Amino acid sequence: MKIQNFINGQFHDPILNNWLDNYCPANGEVYGQTPNSSRIDVENAYIAAQSAFPSWSQTSFEERSKILIKISELLETNLQRFAEAESKDNGKPVNLAKTIDIPRAASNFSFFGNAITQFASESHESVGHQAINYTLRQPLGVVGCISPWNLPLYLFTWKIAPALATGNCVIAKPSEITPLTAYLLGELCNVAGLPSGVLNIVHGSGATTGQAIIEHPNIKAISFTGGTKTGAHIAKIAAPMFKKLSLELGGKNPNIIFADCDYHDMLDTTIQSSFNNQGQICLCGSRIFVQSSIYYKFKNDFVHRVKQLRVGHPSKKDSQIGALVSKSHLEKVLQYIKISQQEGGNILCGGSKVAVKGFENGYYLEPTVIEVATNACTINQEEVFGPVVTMMPFNSEDEVLRMANNVKYGLSATIWTNDLKRTMRLSDQIQAGIVWVNTWMMRDLRTPFGGSKASGLGREGGFEVLRFFTEPKNVCIKY
Repeated sequence: MKIQNFINGQFHDPILNNWLDNYCPANGEVYGQTPNSSRIDVENAYIAAQSAFPSWSQTSFEERSKILIKISELLETNLQRFAEAESKDNGKPVNLAKTIDIPRAASNFSFFGNAITQFASESHESVGHQAINYTLRQPLGVVGCISPWNLPLYLFTWKIAPALATGNCVIAKPSEITPLTAYLLGELCNVAGLPSGVLNIVHGSGATTGQAIIEHPNIKAISFTGGTKTGAHIAKIAAPMFKKLSLELGGKNPNIIFADCDYHDMLDTTIQSSFNNQGQICLCGSRIFVQSSIYYKFKNDFVHRVKQLRVGHPSKKDSQIGALVSKSHLEKVLQYIKISQQEGGNILCGGSKVAVKGFENGYYLEPTVIEVATNACTINQEEVFGPVVTMMPFNSEDEVLRMANNVKYGLSATIWTNDLKRTMRLSDQIQAGIVWVNTWMMRDLRTPFGGSKASGLGREGGFEVLRFFTEPKNVCIKY
């Protein structure tokens, strides 16, 4: 299968005819090729986007809304096709893609399609000066959206939907590891009536295609989700060019469990927050801190449940853990497990590759639980991004708060307690952009999303992202 760039409403091979192999994580085999687009391809996409911008930026909110909602409906109609494509590309179970990834991608289009109709301008009467001020929110122009491989279509649409809703034209680059659903999305955009050039999808590596996007002098903003190191590289280039930046980066999120929690609800949810999507979610609670009085009960119950998780081919309905996204990523995760052992970590379960019958070359790993003695160990300080969690006990609220905050990241945190005062204290003091209490991954698209410290810059979601993709202009009229 050969994937193509989507530029000016048409599909094109890369100009320089450079290609990358696409691997299926479930069997380790090459199933197709994707473009490794050059600066020429990015420039062609820019020309198309810039040409489309005057008309699209003046298109009414109602018309933009109608097109985005139509794309959402088409995604729902093509749910099975897109879910199977996502699974083939990423290694996640088809059932997970069908129930989470593709429906949430559809929701992104419908939500922002509706949100733009409610995105109101502000006005201020200057009493005593016989003047009125009003603030325009105008689209930026051509913007760049670069998305990761872990939730390919979900996070791709999370960026492009609000950018399009606010009247911008977009040059978007999905991860070169998981390009398939972004490629298929181009077809739906044409069917939905999105004008040519408004959305352009260029495929390729970060070093070539991504670099060309962030260095382009006329691309006004960059929205990026990915690793912290890459985010720092983007900021170094884009900031001196005065581009607007939204960077959603890594996480090393604490899952704090107090003895007064609803134990069974906590246990069920902690299995999900540890291993959903093979642990390849930036919001996974990879550091589990458990109050000492229930630590040994939790350890026994949790490990017992983890051992029952079924690792298997993503197409199998009973598979709960699919394949990791790539061979290199599997090797990286295994290396972290090895380092943890060298530093004194005790593997309670998992830790080894899995040979799935008939698919022995796939990138499968046992869900892994490691007991650690200190929060300072490498595996508690660095993002692993796989089906690996650590656990350790704590005695006091102050102690666990220090450990929760003692990392360079600050994306999310989960707290399990029925003590309201404790909830308010910890939620206020934890250094994270998102705090869940007695739940995990419960998302309301109206709320701001993003992290602090090395977890990123800026916020997405709701009106926050609509503000990001627009430029405020104040007009003052004396009368």
